[in-house]
Amino acid sequence: MHTDSRCPAVAVTEADGTGPGLRRETLGARAARDTRRASQGAVSRFSKTVKPTEATTRALKPTEGSTKPLRATTFKPTEATSRAPKHTTVKPFTTTKATTKTLKPTVKWTEVSTKALKPTTVKPTLPTTKTTTTPVRFNTEDLNENIDKNVERRVWNTKESEEPPVFECPPLGLESLKVKDSQIQASSYKRMGLGPHRGRLNIQSGVEDGDIYDGAWCAQYKDQNQWLQIDAKKLTRFTAVILQGRSSIWSWDFVETFKVQVSNDTIKWKTCMNGTEEAVFEGNKDTETPVLAVLPEPAVAQYIRINPQTWFKNGTICLRAEIMGCELPDPNNIYPWQAEEGTKDKLDFRHHNYKEMRKLMKSVNEMCPDITRIYSIGKSYMGLKLYVMEISDNPGKHELGEPEFRYVAGMHGNEVLGRELLLNLMEYICQEYKRGNQRIVHLVKETRIHLLPSMNPDGYEMAYKKGSELAGWALGRYSYEGIDMNHNFADLNTVMWDAIELETDKSKLINHYFPIPEYYTSEDAMVASETRAVISWMQTIPFVLSANLHGGELVVTYPFDMTKDWAPKEHTPTPDESFFRWLATVYASTNHVMSNPDRRPCHNEDFLRYNNIINGANWHTVPGSMNDFSYLHTNCFEVTVELSCDKFPHASELPIEWENNKESLIVYMEQVHRGIKGVVKDKDTEAGIADAIIKVDDIDHHIRSAFDGDFWRLLNPGTYDITVTAEGYIPSTRSCRVEYEHYPTICDFHLTKTTKQRLREILAKGGKIPKDLQLRLRQIRIRKLRATTKLINRRRASQQRKARGAHN
Repeated sequence: MHTDSRCPAVAVTEADGTGPGLRRETLGARAARDTRRASQGAVSRFSKTVKPTEATTRALKPTEGSTKPLRATTFKPTEATSRAPKHTTVKPFTTTKATTKTLKPTVKWTEVSTKALKPTTVKPTLPTTKTTTTPVRFNTEDLNENIDKNVERRVWNTKESEEPPVFECPPLGLESLKVKDSQIQASSYKRMGLGPHRGRLNIQSGVEDGDIYDGAWCAQYKDQNQWLQIDAKKLTRFTAVILQGRSSIWSWDFVETFKVQVSNDTIKWKTCMNGTEEAVFEGNKDTETPVLAVLPEPAVAQYIRINPQTWFKNGTICLRAEIMGCELPDPNNIYPWQAEEGTKDKLDFRHHNYKEMRKLMKSVNEMCPDITRIYSIGKSYMGLKLYVMEISDNPGKHELGEPEFRYVAGMHGNEVLGRELLLNLMEYICQEYKRGNQRIVHLVKETRIHLLPSMNPDGYEMAYKKGSELAGWALGRYSYEGIDMNHNFADLNTVMWDAIELETDKSKLINHYFPIPEYYTSEDAMVASETRAVISWMQTIPFVLSANLHGGELVVTYPFDMTKDWAPKEHTPTPDESFFRWLATVYASTNHVMSNPDRRPCHNEDFLRYNNIINGANWHTVPGSMNDFSYLHTNCFEVTVELSCDKFPHASELPIEWENNKESLIVYMEQVHRGIKGVVKDKDTEAGIADAIIKVDDIDHHIRSAFDGDFWRLLNPGTYDITVTAEGYIPSTRSCRVEYEHYPTICDFHLTKTTKQRLREILAKGGKIPKDLQLRLRQIRIRKLRATTKLINRRRASQQRKARGAHN
């Protein structure tokens, strides 16, 4: 907004309503908050709890091919923990509108239920080994239909603008790190951690003040001669300045008013004028809300200075900034043909709100109708649909032996790069498939891909209305109800660790398909409707591999995300640690920015020393993460990718961000074909066996076959002994070798029914026992009789020896 010439100051304040204490919830404080939340949503690991065992969780996961009602078994622990559990039937859980009620801290966790959440779109049901039916599908969405009028009124108030503010020029790139540290100077600074290189918009501090990663530039002196200077390197048309206070848990510092000066040589400086007077711009009223100051007249120069005039009375001069400016053509450039950084791909590089996202997905579907399908897994709290783009050579159907892959973005609504990358990815795959790119053609024909670009559309719309530079660090992060979905999945880690501590018979322990705790399925549970929809999606489709796309850092994290004893951070590996490290490395090593050894840290962690990958719990503990839930409740392996330092990059930066991530996104999807795959079948009928357990020697984490008997086990190269068990069948073991090539090893199994199972099925049908089975039963009886006779003879001989000894 331009100022009136009569006004001495020019300012546009974009308050986000989050309040001054918002950033105080970072890192250490976040851990404390998580602990308080956990006390409401989960009982301490040292309290009396349930021991899930393989016997009690034999059938937990609804899949895409079942129509039988969910079979649930629960048990209550008795005083003698070694006693057999008591089985009862549990009523199916009915999804209700998510509520903001907080769970009572005194909740008793006395049962672990195998109940599944009722999905928003389809009813997930339990597959059995006895029936194979037509797969249940999510309904295809018709995006020609208009958005519901009631939803439109709720989400887009007609009195407010749906579009973000439009800037005349893009940001120079202080926040995105396009502006290097050497380009930022200051009149003075308190210490290195508060140096000029820390004066970047939205930069985050560490847990403690005083380290090298503090949250702003802070001047050493409190006077009006202090300044922060940015060298644009080229002649630039400066149009606006955005200012923020200091990011700190303990300090409260921000600039209230400031002047702007420009120069071409850093010797002669010209102050921006407002008419005949020097313009004094309004700054911040708190530490977090970005404030936009538009220059009365654009200033053309190479250097720009921010000169604080007044600051918070109980604080000091501290600020974070971004500069808006257009680079001017250089008449002395002797290489005018040099192309700007970007990409050659012709994709729709801009930010897409909900309506624009629908249009783009619709256009991709119309361009490639043979390999794409759009469906919805549910709705957000405000009623916006959670759209998924399915890409496959046979969309809408799970094909035997073809693995299912998913990307999820926008869990935090203000971390928008993942959303745009997935929209670009669906465009790219469609275009390259039509061009005959063999790599893409092979991927589409051999993989069923699911792309969920916006898990939190309500949060995104809030951030989108403010725009990329004015949304701040947290506006739109949470759901409309204020729920952080990254902490909102059922805490199955605690269930597992409690069982390990309390169970004396380790053979009864399970290591996969942990049931959802009953407290989580109650009507009072603080579970977002979006989370419920994603869980139902996970339970319906047999996903093999996934990645959860976030923003605000440059690192790939892998499970476990939660520490075992609620420590703020601690390395907490899964049994599949080596393969998770491979997955994380695949993405990080092919990402152009992460793999750059000269890049600077984003905020307060230097992940370069870890090769840009880290165990999630060793960064900071995250109870209830989607990664951990996916690993413990389903077959799916999942990592989190932090895509960029800037959560909401400017639209002008999207082409280069696509180029940075394009190869990573594709090569990560290809990893779904590593390891072994096969089909577990009945030896006699050749029918697929659902819910068979696939065990890998020396890896204490099993998976299960899908509804038609197919399975996929992600493994690094090597030779493995694989054992498959299924209820009513004799276990089978074989050795399978995984090679280094990008295709899986076929490892099929044919199981033979146990004699007891065959007899049970024959008698149930009222049939006659065949001769071979009669002979088998006779042999079993004879063996038992011989074994009993031997035991009796041994006992008699022992008694006789004792009698003779006593007589002597």
